[in-house]
Amino acid sequence: MHRAPFGLLLAASALAAQTPPLVLPQASPRAQVAQTVGLTDITVTYARPSVHGRKVWGGLVPYGQVWRAGANENTTVTFSTPVKAGGVALPAGTYGLHMLPTAAAWTVIFSNESHAWGSFSYDPREDAARFTVTPVAAEALDRLEYAFDEVTDGAATLSLRWEKLRVPLRIEVDTNQVVVASLREQLRGLPRFSAEGWAGAAGWCVRHDVNLEEAQAWVDRSLEMKETFGALRTKALLADKRGDAAGAAALRTRAMAVATEAEVNNLGYALLGQGKVDEALDLFRRNVKDHADSWNAYDSLAEGLAAKGDKAGALKNYQQALGMVRAEDQRARIRTELAKLQ
Repeated sequence: MHRAPFGLLLAASALAAQTPPLVLPQASPRAQVAQTVGLTDITVTYARPSVHGRKVWGGLVPYGQVWRAGANENTTVTFSTPVKAGGVALPAGTYGLHMLPTAAAWTVIFSNESHAWGSFSYDPREDAARFTVTPVAAEALDRLEYAFDEVTDGAATLSLRWEKLRVPLRIEVDTNQVVVASLREQLRGLPRFSAEGWAGAAGWCVRHDVNLEEAQAWVDRSLEMKETFGALRTKALLADKRGDAAGAAALRTRAMAVATEAEVNNLGYALLGQGKVDEALDLFRRNVKDHADSWNAYDSLAEGLAAKGDKAGALKNYQQALGMVRAEDQRARIRTELAKLQ
């Protein structure tokens, strides 16, 4: 029988030892789902096992044993900022997710170890958070899935769905504090060199009633650089919050003196949205007086008059706008508004 040379066999053996495994489809494919809550990014990376006709709860996933909450490597959850999971505070970072299922309540575990294979080396001394949740019945699902439900600016429910069960994990974010910290960081970059950067940061804080003392310093910094409509309006709101009605009124008067047509128009629409129709009409009429060559000024006044119930005034101003505008899409829109009034 012919034999390969011994040296060739050694070389082949060494080559085989160095050859990486083939990449083939996995029985439990990898998946990733992400959600932004305010400015906080939450990302879940996991593998998706299939029911495949098996008994899952109390079978494939035994009760009373720590489970990897997925398949293969650790299921991981990454938070870009600090959060609360199940009411327990967690710093920003990546965590291994495990669960301890029972026939009733489940224990959810966030571990500081996120690189393990499954839960085989799970160590409770590495727990970052541990809390209890109650699974609920759900529509049948063959492949395990994570999804985000009930998303708001400050919270979301991360749900594990598999077989006929949903396991909800409530994640909460102090979005106001996250945004304030982000604004401070942003104002150390290019935005610090513009009046709009400082004014925008102050304006956000005032609208959300947070960090008002620092917001005052930010808007003053903006006004030192340039006196703008937005910054003066923001400073007026801060004066209102201090109970300084006279100071707020004076600041609003100064703001109107430097306002552009678009700024007045936008403020008018904001007031219209708040149901303050008469105040909005005052601004729309001001724009018509100051910008008589603008079709948009007449168009906005017409919309305000229509909201007031002044059909004749609305028709007159829509017709004026139609006679001035050249863009065909705007002409078609105004004709539609006229048809509604006629």
